[in-house]
Amino acid sequence: MSNEMHMDSIDHDILFHLRKDGRLTNVELAKRVGLTPPPCLRRVKRLEEAGVIAGYRAVVDPAAIGRGLEVLVDVEVSATDRATVRAFEETVASYDEVIEFRRLFGRPDYFLRVAVADHAAYEAFLTVRLTGLPGVLRTESHLTMKKIKAV
Repeated sequence: MSNEMHMDSIDHDILFHLRKDGRLTNVELAKRVGLTPPPCLRRVKRLEEAGVIAGYRAVVDPAAIGRGLEVLVDVEVSATDRATVRAFEETVASYDEVIEFRRLFGRPDYFLRVAVADHAAYEAFLTVRLTGLPGVLRTESHLTMKKIKAV
């Protein structure tokens, strides 16, 4: 959202409830924020049109779809030319196992969240798909001991 939209406490309350349950009906949402349904719907539409609400999605249990192991990966690259960097980013972004991919300031150059079935699947991903890419200098994998807070 490039132009910041003015939001009041009711807008923030709407966002709070929709973040907890994006499937709330407009009638239920209106009741929770103290509005009648028509003005509540207008506010939600305004938040959507302004890009404050960027979309709705289902939260899926990774284990249920064979992606129970999540690994955080730091990647450092040696490439500095645009073509190699662009090719690296496009290739890694296309991998189904990569569920989050960020370019960072400083070191490491990139941060990945990778979701796979198990350790063998991660080893295959790392050795076959990631470390062989042009420009990859070093990777460091981090396994989660305990998830304390997740979005």
